[in-house]
Amino acid sequence: MTEKFKALIVDKQADSFKVGIEEITFADLPVEDVLVKVAYSSINYKDALATIPNGNIVKEYPFIPGVDIAGTVVSSKNAAFKAGDEVIALGYGIGVSHFGGYSEYASLPAEWVIPLPKGLTMKEAMIYGTAGFTAALSIDRLEANGLKPEQGEVLVTGATGGVGSMAVALLADKGYNVVASSGKAQQTAFLQKIGASSVVSREAVYDGKIKALGTQKWAGAVDTVGGEVLASLLSQIKYGGSVAASGLTAGTAVPTMVFPFILRGINLLGIDSVEFPSTDRRALWQGLATDLKPQNLEQLIDEEIRLEDLPTVLPTLLKGQAVGRYLVKL
Repeated sequence: MTEKFKALIVDKQADSFKVGIEEITFADLPVEDVLVKVAYSSINYKDALATIPNGNIVKEYPFIPGVDIAGTVVSSKNAAFKAGDEVIALGYGIGVSHFGGYSEYASLPAEWVIPLPKGLTMKEAMIYGTAGFTAALSIDRLEANGLKPEQGEVLVTGATGGVGSMAVALLADKGYNVVASSGKAQQTAFLQKIGASSVVSREAVYDGKIKALGTQKWAGAVDTVGGEVLASLLSQIKYGGSVAASGLTAGTAVPTMVFPFILRGINLLGIDSVEFPSTDRRALWQGLATDLKPQNLEQLIDEEIRLEDLPTVLPTLLKGQAVGRYLVKL
């Protein structure tokens, strides 16, 4: 096929760096098992990092970012898929080491692709995207370690972001009393609308001092920011509670002590949605299509944008201006 189509291209040369919409051909895509006509993608913090020179995401250029993909199979060399199948793909190398979803077409290994779960539209799947999947995985791990609604309040840090807002909505829909932590006081109404029982400032979690053992406040937490905030909240988790950690916007160093772990028996759960096994991945997605699906899913969309809008919208994540989820319609 020689047809031209549009994609967001990030290119870095010795003396230049550029991000823009370009026309490419199918010959420019990697040769893989499944060719997908992309219908929707979304925006994640990692996608924004992929579009700056020092983001430490992309290693080879030119490149097409976009870690999330929902679309229709055009052709497949693998018998598991046929033309016309609606599919989703995220994680693995997509948008990091392999051309991603900010393109009208994507070529993917079959093992990275899963059928769109019954009960979900492609649009709904991308409202979730990597952020929703990570939030759902965080909650699944917390509950596997004993978290129940009757145990008390559950904290979500970075609550206006993609993972954070999805975690608030999913936890609230499951009956949890959710405390949303955010540095955006003006977004209190948004957080309450999606399910937060109360909203606290960042300083209520980390006031600049990290105690060996703080007051026991929360039965569990979904942490999307890391750094000193994570260290501080670990000291405030109730006995036997857990923290599911998936972010690093506040830094990669966590200056904590052993006391919360050996005196209160708490658990720090690392959440990785990139290499999560395929069989478990499908099961979790089916849960997001049925029993985990919040009634207010569409309220989590801050904006639906076009491919051409990406160069303008992506920098807002790096500036901390994003709220909720951005949906990209191709």
